[in-house]
Amino acid sequence: MPTTLTAFADVTTSDSALRRFLHGLPGVDAVGLEARAASLGTRSIKTTAKAYAIDLAISMIDLTTLEGADTPGKVRALSNKAVNPDPTDRTTPMTAAVCVYPDMVATAKAALNGADVKVASVATAFPAGRAALPVKLADTADAVAAGADEIDMVIDRGAFLAGRYLDTYELIRSVKEACVRPDGTTARLKVIFETGELSTYDNIRRASWIGMMAGADFIKTSTGKVGVNATPANTLLMLEAVRDFKAQTGIQIGVKPAGGIRTTKDAIKFLVLVNETAGEDWLSNHWFRFGASSLLNDLLMQRQKLSTGRYSGPDYVTVD
Repeated sequence: MPTTLTAFADVTTSDSALRRFLHGLPGVDAVGLEARAASLGTRSIKTTAKAYAIDLAISMIDLTTLEGADTPGKVRALSNKAVNPDPTDRTTPMTAAVCVYPDMVATAKAALNGADVKVASVATAFPAGRAALPVKLADTADAVAAGADEIDMVIDRGAFLAGRYLDTYELIRSVKEACVRPDGTTARLKVIFETGELSTYDNIRRASWIGMMAGADFIKTSTGKVGVNATPANTLLMLEAVRDFKAQTGIQIGVKPAGGIRTTKDAIKFLVLVNETAGEDWLSNHWFRFGASSLLNDLLMQRQKLSTGRYSGPDYVTVD
């Protein structure tokens, strides 16, 4: 199968060529997209399937703290929770990753102590992305050098909305190169579009294709820092994009909805979207993630209810 570079070499030679390609993508039927997302969200899940879905959702969480008041103690506590989400039940899966700011990567790495939990770091002047390219690349390189396994970058929404598609593409390519370590290994790259600021579904589709062509390992809805974050409709659209991209190139790209997913019911709706749109190949934490902080607590309480038949008290889970 061709790589992204060879498959789209002609498309990315100039701004005009890239614009022609992106504006030549099929337009999004907003009404149909939202109706399908709503319909899939009504699927009934049986008890045994629900238990499987809860464990799968836990294993897909990027347990996140991205606050100015983050301390080493908070990051260590979050890392310990990622490894052992429910101290009363050692069968509970670990989360996929802990997501922190670059200056907290080393702290998270040390706290995880070799556990099978990744350290993800936001970079490129998160969340606004308003910085010069050398600053963004230094931000990324610092996080990778500190031990980040994954980088969650933000695109320059202003550049994208102004139609500077090639600039957006080149930014992602440059950050991808900054994810390469001296030993040749690479941190996986998640590209955040901030879908709530892109205005239209057509723009979300175009941004998805730019990210995938530029070498993203994941495409991600949002930073969680704006009013509109992950929704079933925008996630469905991105799942369709990765499905179509794989059909065309043979290259599989992950999807990460982030922001606003707080309940087990919400998480299961998103898993149904994955299964029914992209397929079973994406039903693992290597290809699908939830960017969340409070979601884990609700999943843990629902998990215990399935096990014991009763809901836990408010002190059952830690407050993040």
